[in-house]
Amino acid sequence: MGLFDKLKSSLSKTKESVSSRLDEVLKVFKSVDEELFEELEEALIMADLGVNTACVIIDELRAKAKEKKITESADLKAELREILEQILTDGENKLVLEGSPAVVMVIGVNGVGKTTSIGKLANMYKNQGKKVVIAAADTFRAAAVQQLEVWADRAGAEIVKQQEGADPAAVIFDAVTAARKRGADVLLCDTAGRLHNKKNLMEELKKIYRILDKELPDSSKEVLLVLDATTGQNAVHQAQQFKEAADITGIILTKLDGTAKGGIVFAIKNDYSIPVKLIGLGEQIDDIDEFDPKAFVDAIIPKSEE
Repeated sequence: MGLFDKLKSSLSKTKESVSSRLDEVLKVFKSVDEELFEELEEALIMADLGVNTACVIIDELRAKAKEKKITESADLKAELREILEQILTDGENKLVLEGSPAVVMVIGVNGVGKTTSIGKLANMYKNQGKKVVIAAADTFRAAAVQQLEVWADRAGAEIVKQQEGADPAAVIFDAVTAARKRGADVLLCDTAGRLHNKKNLMEELKKIYRILDKELPDSSKEVLLVLDATTGQNAVHQAQQFKEAADITGIILTKLDGTAKGGIVFAIKNDYSIPVKLIGLGEQIDDIDEFDPKAFVDAIIPKSEE
């Protein structure tokens, strides 16, 4: 299966949620009027795009319809696709990997697929011919390090760890030293999977940042928040909370294959200006891919039914 076919298959539930709702409205309302825009807005909200994002999209659609003198409702679909694509492409969508090693920090609450995502990332970079070192700095959760070890072994990546309860910053320091010594291209840093106290999390992350900035001043530093797509608007709320506590550069959106709530991609980007950079499309070690905004929109709102 090609990448787009895999994406299309994984997003079938989201497509059903978004495209089917929109098609239903466009079939009922043949002409373009205010009632149509209200119904389209409601359809977008019901498809998990969120109230704010739905309002922004419909305002833009209303303006385009007026500007282009669109009178047939069916002609709005192409304009809507364009607006959705623009939301996702506005800003930097690509992962930045510069310096040796480039740093990728992964944060997120427990249960969203953080450990799995790190293992998949390690495998992806290994397959690109890169040498990967993993820092097991989520030292507070029981069995977190052991689970990460299993994924590191599967991916063929080296792992740096300490005992449970160790200072996460100390693990990061050891991992930087090891990554340099071993000539690693990428340093993947696991971090605490909790958000019960934003101040503690912020202080912990600041400590880690300081070490990385001091030891690797010329390396790029991605801070990726892992969100579980199946939780819908709760994931959007997590994005808000973590954005207050950390300088997030992108999102890893997991479990897209099992949910109809992929519309949250638009809400996260529109409300908090955080781009989705990677998506998880299944349980296998190679079920992760860089996010392609155009392919995503094509998969959930096809130009024509195939």
